[in-house]
Amino acid sequence: MRTFAIVAAAALIVTTGSADAAEIDAMITTAMKAAIEELAPPFERASGHVLRVIYGPSGGLARRLNGSEPADLIVVESKVLDDLIKQGKVALGRTDVARTGIGIAVRKAVIGMLPAELQQMTIYSAGVTTSAGQTGPAKAFIRHLAAPEAVTIYKTKGLAL
Repeated sequence: MRTFAIVAAAALIVTTGSADAAEIDAMITTAMKAAIEELAPPFERASGHVLRVIYGPSGGLARRLNGSEPADLIVVESKVLDDLIKQGKVALGRTDVARTGIGIAVRKAVIGMLPAELQQMTIYSAGVTTSAGQTGPAKAFIRHLAAPEAVTIYKTKGLAL
C-alpha cells in the first residue's frame, strides 16, 4: 500500500509539472546565438518550459514569419521588428534586449577615434508574435532576456544594453 501511495504521488507530481510546461517556438537572430545558448538552459530549468530555437539573419527570420512559419516570439534587429509590428505579425510593444556596435578598427595614431556619427549600434529587440500559441511563456522568456543577469552575459559575448 505504501509503494502504491509513493507511485501515485510521483505520478501526480510528474503530471502537474508537465501540465504547466510549454514548448516555446522562438526565431532568434544568429548575432545573439552565443548569448541565447547560455541564457536558455537556466530559463528552461527554472520554468519547466522548453525552447525550440531557430537561428538566422534578421531579414531571413522576418521572411519566414511573413511566410506563415509558426513562432511564439522573435528576436531580431529593432528596425526589422518594427516592420513586423506594422505588418501585424508581432504584437505591439517591443523589448530591447541587446545591442552591438558596428564600426571599423583603425590604428589610433593614424586618424584618431572613429567619429560618433560613424559609430552605428544595432539594437536587438524581442516581441511576441500575433500568432503565438504560448503567449505567457514567450513573455516570460523575453523578461528573462531583459533581466540584469542577462546583460552581464551579453557583455561577455560582445553585446550590451
